[in-house]
Amino acid sequence: MTESDMPRAPGLLPDAIHRATKPGTVLLRLETTQSREGNLDGAWWPRSRDISAELPGLIHVLTGHLGPITRVGLDATAWDGLPTRLVIDDRVVHIDSFPVGDDTALITRGDQDHFSLLVVPPHATADAARAAMARAVRADNVTHAAQILIDTGTHQAHPLPAEGPRTGEERREPEE
Repeated sequence: MTESDMPRAPGLLPDAIHRATKPGTVLLRLETTQSREGNLDGAWWPRSRDISAELPGLIHVLTGHLGPITRVGLDATAWDGLPTRLVIDDRVVHIDSFPVGDDTALITRGDQDHFSLLVVPPHATADAARAAMARAVRADNVTHAAQILIDTGTHQAHPLPAEGPRTGEERREPEE
């Protein structure tokens, strides 16, 4: 099957393709079952810790799949300058600071419909991100986000070198 033959959901990258992603592409995987029995509903791999740069793309894609997003819960210590709200696609999205850990984002649709996303650290390697994201979206996953990151080698919160891909390196899209 060629890349053009693979079905795509708007805004999501195909799981089976390993290719460089364009700047601004949201690296997101969502659980594909309706049961929502696992601990996590999906996984997100932001490019940086700048929430003002990262969150608009995530919210735009999630809104296309889940409907309007009203709130996002994040750990303030994990992000550079966490605002209390952002206007994204002409809608106000409130940002709550919770001690959820830097490995989780809590997304609220409507008044009380919550989704929990694993947040893969920006410095993660493509292989580690791929493994963590694949594990997070398994319908039978009962492992907490922090343990998934430990098991896949991405747990180091703040690496010694600058976060993200080094100059000249391509960022690769995770695949199963």
